[in-house]
Amino acid sequence: MTAITKKPVNPTAHLSEADVEQIGIELDAIRQDVIDERGAVDAAYIRKVVDVQRKIELGRRAVLLASIFPPAWVAGTVGLSVAKILENMEIGHNVMHGQWDWMRDPKIHSTTWEWDNASTSEGWKHSHNQIHHTFTNIVGKDNDLGYGIMRVDEDQRWHPFHLGQPLWNFINACFFEYGIAAYDLELGKNLRIPKEKRSDAFKRNAKNTLRKIRGQATKDYVVHPALSIPTGSLVPTLAANFTANVVRNLWTHSVIMCGHFPEGVETFERKEIPENETRGQWYVRQMLGSANITGSRFMHLMTGNLSHQIEHHLFPDLPSRRYAEIAPRVKALFEKYDLNYHSASLPRQVGSAWHKVVRLSLPNGLLADTSAKTLPKQAATLYKLTTGGSKVRRAYDAAQRRAANQALIEARQVA
Repeated sequence: MTAITKKPVNPTAHLSEADVEQIGIELDAIRQDVIDERGAVDAAYIRKVVDVQRKIELGRRAVLLASIFPPAWVAGTVGLSVAKILENMEIGHNVMHGQWDWMRDPKIHSTTWEWDNASTSEGWKHSHNQIHHTFTNIVGKDNDLGYGIMRVDEDQRWHPFHLGQPLWNFINACFFEYGIAAYDLELGKNLRIPKEKRSDAFKRNAKNTLRKIRGQATKDYVVHPALSIPTGSLVPTLAANFTANVVRNLWTHSVIMCGHFPEGVETFERKEIPENETRGQWYVRQMLGSANITGSRFMHLMTGNLSHQIEHHLFPDLPSRRYAEIAPRVKALFEKYDLNYHSASLPRQVGSAWHKVVRLSLPNGLLADTSAKTLPKQAATLYKLTTGGSKVRRAYDAAQRRAANQALIEARQVA
């Protein structure tokens, strides 16, 4: 995941300043076409999705009142999982992006929507809309890369702690909504500050988040199970709600990882981003820092159309149902300017993202140089780096940097 400026061949080196600004003009034109056309069909779509989602959730919760019977438990849990995914992905995420604000409907508006999630809508909109979408894939600025708990770039110094990041990532996936809530609060940073010095904004946001978590927990783990007591289904209903939440979290985490973390998606250094980044430059960064997932219409719906992550990052405030429609025009623009339109199936993207998690949990170059034949030697190297202290690790890093710089020089000479 080397930052784009440190690659042997910068994939944007062939673009002139005029090319970059022309890309911005052409993408603005695509965006304006959708804005000019959106209307009753789009409004009917989101209202239908909201209606269907609520009926699925209500129906499945009713079925779970008899969840002591295995068929009812399975049907109710599957349906509740689907309802929670729809509410978070196609509805909540996109409503809070302001995709439907043009309808002027207070029931489906970014300023009034509160979703079925541990994060408050206001906290999420700040960290996601304002930070992530503005500073996409800028290492050290966009904390959506690794959520502050993982090593996400070769230039980040490796520490034995990083060996556990596949485990941290899996635990985070299972309880993703709480990880996001902590991330929105910048909990790690704020807990390091003495209590009396923490800002009023943090205290207010933390209080609102705890209130939100209590509300969600009361609904899923108190009220709904209590209603199942007359049928003897209290415990099965508790288990069903927990399972549905974990399924939703795992799915959401997987989709989001596929959007920015697979091998081949570009990252950027803060110092290389112009202070007054132009619209065209921002567009190009979104194009190269995002990846799509191929699949069926149902799969696109269940991802909240984040399977069209490239289109979403170019146009986060356009109705999600329009991404599939404009994707061919966007892809044609990539081809016109010889840029990589990163798209693959869900299994491939998930596998690629997890490969990167594992690769970066190890010292630079270790996984790439490991084979059945070299495994004993590599294991010995890892043991030495893990137990040998910072001096040993610095020497290893220095050797890796020298080798990488030499390879970069040779590659650029060939190019």
